[in-house]
Amino acid sequence: MKPVAIFRHTPGEGPGYFATFLDRHSIPWRLVEIDAGESVPHTPEAFSGFAFMGGPMSVNDDLPWIEQECALIRAAVVAGTPVIGHCLGGQLMAKALGGAVKRNRVWEIGWGEVQVAECAEAQAWFGAMPRFLSFHWHGETFSIPAQATPILSSPYCANQAFTLGKHLAMQCHVEMTEAMIRLWGKSWRKEFGGGTASLTVQTPEQMQTDIEARVAALNGVADKLYTRWIAGLRTG
Repeated sequence: MKPVAIFRHTPGEGPGYFATFLDRHSIPWRLVEIDAGESVPHTPEAFSGFAFMGGPMSVNDDLPWIEQECALIRAAVVAGTPVIGHCLGGQLMAKALGGAVKRNRVWEIGWGEVQVAECAEAQAWFGAMPRFLSFHWHGETFSIPAQATPILSSPYCANQAFTLGKHLAMQCHVEMTEAMIRLWGKSWRKEFGGGTASLTVQTPEQMQTDIEARVAALNGVADKLYTRWIAGLRTG
């Protein structure tokens, strides 16, 4: 099988549990280090799937690789090569497929419940699960592209995920590990260190409460999503 290409946009937001899942299922993958200046592939032929991870930048920033990744996403969708996006990656998918990305009304930082939509498409990905506790770190949100189906929402961000056939875009972070949460907590000091916790912004200490159990539960949700996603990988 050709490898899954995983796009990293900043050193601290790597593939996390997604790579662990692929390794467990003996699926080859290759990290595309955009943050280190690596080029975006021009066509999807060399890969069985594409995963786009997070990052602190906006898809509306004037960065040359943003439109290059959007073009690759569009080409992959046309070719039937599955795409999955986490946070910034989900926003890239939305922009590539005709949606818009803009400021969310609040920051969502830390653990927060998301609701699974009551539709057949959502149940195909999540089963009978009505809601779960996910991890968040975003200040922007995407609209739902035409023909796509919204499958997740939260009280503070209406569009948390959408699907388009075998393709899955998420605003929330299901790829988290304990190490990633602890690392990101150090960034909190820089971004929010002068403020206090709120309904939507948690401190690093709050994020790390019951961290082992929470991450294990989130890994279980990711298993459902990733299992369905890899079923669409191109084998030819």
